[in-house]
Order: sequence, then structure tokens, then C-alpha cells
Amino acid sequence: MYTFKKENAWQRYQADFILRKKKKRVLQRIIKPVLFLCLLFAAGMGVWKYFHGDRYIRQLDQDSVDLKQTTGQAETSEPVQLSRDHIRTMMQDKELLNATKNIFFVDTPRESFRVSTFLDMELTGFLTSILDHLKTLTRGKPRKIAMVVMDANMGQILAMSGFDLENPDINPCTAAIYPAASIFKIVTAAAAVDALDYTPRTPLYFNGNKYTLYKRQLKEVKNRYTIKVSLASAFADSINPVFGKLGQTYLGKETLSAYAQAFGFNQTPNADLIFEAGRFSVNDNQFHLAELGCGFNRQTLISPVFGAQMITPLLNQGQALVPAVVDRVTDSKGNTVYKYRKEFFTTTMAPESAAAMMDLMEKTVSQGTARKSFGSFSRDKILSRLVIGGKTGSLSNREHTIKYDWFTGFAREKTGPRAIVVSIVVGHGKYIGTRATTHARSILKHYFSKPQPSSSS
Repeated sequence: MYTFKKENAWQRYQADFILRKKKKRVLQRIIKPVLFLCLLFAAGMGVWKYFHGDRYIRQLDQDSVDLKQTTGQAETSEPVQLSRDHIRTMMQDKELLNATKNIFFVDTPRESFRVSTFLDMELTGFLTSILDHLKTLTRGKPRKIAMVVMDANMGQILAMSGFDLENPDINPCTAAIYPAASIFKIVTAAAAVDALDYTPRTPLYFNGNKYTLYKRQLKEVKNRYTIKVSLASAFADSINPVFGKLGQTYLGKETLSAYAQAFGFNQTPNADLIFEAGRFSVNDNQFHLAELGCGFNRQTLISPVFGAQMITPLLNQGQALVPAVVDRVTDSKGNTVYKYRKEFFTTTMAPESAAAMMDLMEKTVSQGTARKSFGSFSRDKILSRLVIGGKTGSLSNREHTIKYDWFTGFAREKTGPRAIVVSIVVGHGKYIGTRATTHARSILKHYFSKPQPSSSS
């Protein structure tokens, strides 16, 4: 094996020693400036913190709070405000139909809430007593019934009552399972008044029976059998040929569709409760347009809540209200995290058109299809103090096993601020029992017999 000689080993040691000294001098030259710069930076930070540190810390604290608030983890005393979407989710499983209470408690993983509603327990009890009586009948017991009462000035739902013997698990007030029938004449009449400048006195003509709709009745002919009526009379008596011609000939597909949409058909308002809006579809078939115009079809469907919403533009200068059931929500500390505010959904018609529609609705009650049930209400102690209007409608299902009977309308105090909307549908079976108009009269008389509350929430 090869070994170094002694003199070679010494020479190698010397070379290594000289190399180590050179490296040490180089490191010293680098480290000293770096240490000096670090000390200088530290001194500068100390001076900056002395003058600006408190403000910097406060800003960090505020940024932390803002971040927590954004992520819903705020540790401050400010309550988190709930949106209408939150309220709708919270209330979707609550028993609002035939309600026995108007305050509900909702528990979530993070908080417990107290939900106060607009439901009028005394009024709901009155409606429930009507239902209890109807269920005892052997002849004239309805297969389905739904009754909605809404404040006409604010859109607040005061009561929802009803039952469906065939589908006991559904809410018959919020489901759009009923043919609109002649209730759709409200849309057609509003379109004629608003788009065609018709007035309640505009003359119109028809031939044949009031309540039929044949193609021959849609022809523009005038002979000795032709009957002349005003728009108000055609609406009050629900004359199908007149409204069929309005839909087919004078309004047409585009205008009729536009006003159906303006009333809220095929749309979903941002309400705090889930309900189905009206369903409306149209094609290019001319006779189909006539059927739509007068409501003589089974494809146009509405729910009773939507039927109530349809009336609100008439009492609100042409603007439709968003229905509401929740007044306020408070958290476990008593903080208000949601408060109802009045909201309009759509502008349906001009204010002067809404006033004209009020005239048509009033004539329906005083002289038209609702006259028999309301009778001479001008002599009634309570009803005589009211302005009352409405629209009736009736149509059988396809199997002719149920006859749907509608009344949607309003009552407003002549000298007071109170006004309500009622929307009622009765699904009669083999025998026709109490009609929707009779129920409407009872509800109006009961509601306005109570003294006006001194204050409202």
C-alpha cells in the first residue's frame, strides 16, 4: 500500500492551514456587513413601531373582525341579519295551514330563533270552524277547499285554511293544482283596459249563450241575434264569447302573454313562504287563444295564494304585492335578525287601469255572478260599510268528478284604512255544497265585525 513520506505530510498540513485561514478571512468580510444590516433593520423597526405600532395593531384587529364577520364567525355583539331566502328555508316545514299558533321556534346548529308571523289566530279559528262543519256533512261535503285571507295594503297573509281529502299531506292553499277558469278574465280585462284603452263602458258584442265558447261565436258578425254589452257587464256576467274574442282577435298571443307575465304567471316572487305561482302557456292556435282569454281551459292553473296576489294590484295603483307570512325573527339574545318590509313584485298596469278594474270587480258583486250570494249587502250593518269586489269562476276537472268553484276578491272600508283580499276555491263532489262566494261573504262579515286594532306590529 502506498504511504506519504514525512516531508510530504508536513507540506500538505501547511497547505491546508493556509487554505483555512483564507476561508476564515473571507467569511469575516461577509458576516460583518450582514450583521450590521440586520442590526440597522431591527433599529428601524423599533422606531417605526414606536410611532405607528398602535395604529397597525388596531388595523390588524379590525381586519380580523371583518374576516370573521364575512365567514359568519364574528365574536362581536352585532347579530347576523337573515335574508328572505333564510326565512323561506326556516319556514318550509312549519305548519302554516290551519295553524294553531302564530309564533314558531327554529333551532339551527349555531342559533335558536323565534319567528313571529302575521297569522291571525282568531280569524284562523273561524275558518277552521267552517272546515270542521263541512267535514261532518254527508251531502255537499267538498272534496277540496282552500281559503286565503291577505291584508290588501301590505301583502301580509292573515290566514290559510283548507283540506284535500284525496291528498291530505299537501297544502291546498299553496299548490297550483286548480284550473284558473274565469279568474283569468281578470288578466284579459286588465290587458284590454291597459293596452287597448277600453273603459268599463266600452261596447262589446256576442252571439249565442253567455257561458259557451264555439268557433262560430268568435266571428265578427252583427245581426238581430247579436247582444250588445259593456265591458263591465261582460266581466260581471263572465261572458265567455266576449272574452274569447278579446283574447283571439283584439289582444293576440303577445299581448295576452305579456299581461299574464305582468300578473306573475310563470314567475317566482321572492316571498318568505313557498307557494306555486300561476302556470300559463300559449301557442299559435287561434281557438286556443280564445280559450285562454276567457279561461275556458284546464291548462292555466293557479294556487289560492297566487289568486290573492292577483287582486293586490287593483288596490295598490297597479302594483302587485309580494305575499308575506313572517313579521319578524329574533335570536336567542332577543336581537331582531329579520323584519318584514312591504315589497312589490311587478307593475301590472297603470294606476288608472287599476281603478277601472275595481269598477268591474264591484259590478260582479253588486249585479253579476256573485250577486246571489252577497245579496243586498248595502242593507247589511257590516257589509254596507265596505267597498266589495270580486271575480267568480267555475270549471270541472277532465273526469267531471270535481267541479271547481272560485271567488277571488277584496273588501275595503269606506271610511277606514283596513282592506283585505280573499281567495277561495271549493272542489265540489257529486253534490254542490256551500259555494265560494258564500264563504267569502261570511269571512268578510266576520273580519270587519271586529274592531280595528289600536296598533300593529
